[in-house]
Amino acid sequence: MNKIIVDIKELRREFNVGGETVKALDGINFSIAAGEFVTIMGSSGSGKTTLLNILGCLDKPTSGAYLLDGNDVGKLSKNELAILRNRKIGFVFQSYNLLARTTAIENVELPLMYNNSVSSKERHEKAIKALEEVKLSDRMHHLPSELSGGQQQRVAIARALINDPVMILADEATGNLDSKTSYEIMSLFQDLNSLQGKTIVFVTHEPDIALFSSRTITLKDGKIIKDMVNKDLRNAKEVLKSLEGIAAE
Repeated sequence: MNKIIVDIKELRREFNVGGETVKALDGINFSIAAGEFVTIMGSSGSGKTTLLNILGCLDKPTSGAYLLDGNDVGKLSKNELAILRNRKIGFVFQSYNLLARTTAIENVELPLMYNNSVSSKERHEKAIKALEEVKLSDRMHHLPSELSGGQQQRVAIARALINDPVMILADEATGNLDSKTSYEIMSLFQDLNSLQGKTIVFVTHEPDIALFSSRTITLKDGKIIKDMVNKDLRNAKEVLKSLEGIAAE
């Protein structure tokens, strides 16, 4: 059996708003094994963003437990959380979050800047390898403004890979992209998952994007209302081929 990377037990997150207690997450339970590709879905107000922040070690639960690769997140200090976040999680955001005046390869190197155990030479070599993995090595010295949206997202994915994290956490990673480019990015995520065994947690509100992952967890009002294996798993490469076929007609 694969190692458990994410283990959530009776997780609750409450906020006090105007004298009232809002239950953003209301006693949820699930686990994610190494090598899984899981989508978390939910409309606005479902608790999806709160869960994302906890999964990303940006927030702590009010009660319950979140174990990331065996580390109990609720018991860590801010400093320890920052180290865990940097070493264990690769983030991919909807808006790419690239530094505008910094080349692709320099953007990819950023997470290792805070790791004293990695030399500048090793950092550079790892960044080249990560850009090769996302098929963007020919654009490594370009600024974000010189790259398309899809290419910028590939740089962001390369940056997420450089620390060899136990989990890639993607937040609406196709939200700013057109359909064709979205499928290209999903094809890359599928390759990272199936060929390299990367554990991916993909947060989206788009049902068609969720079909590219092997499992979907759906939230509503802070509770999990559905946790199901996707039996009709879509292959992004095949979808791209069919799109290209239609365009050629």
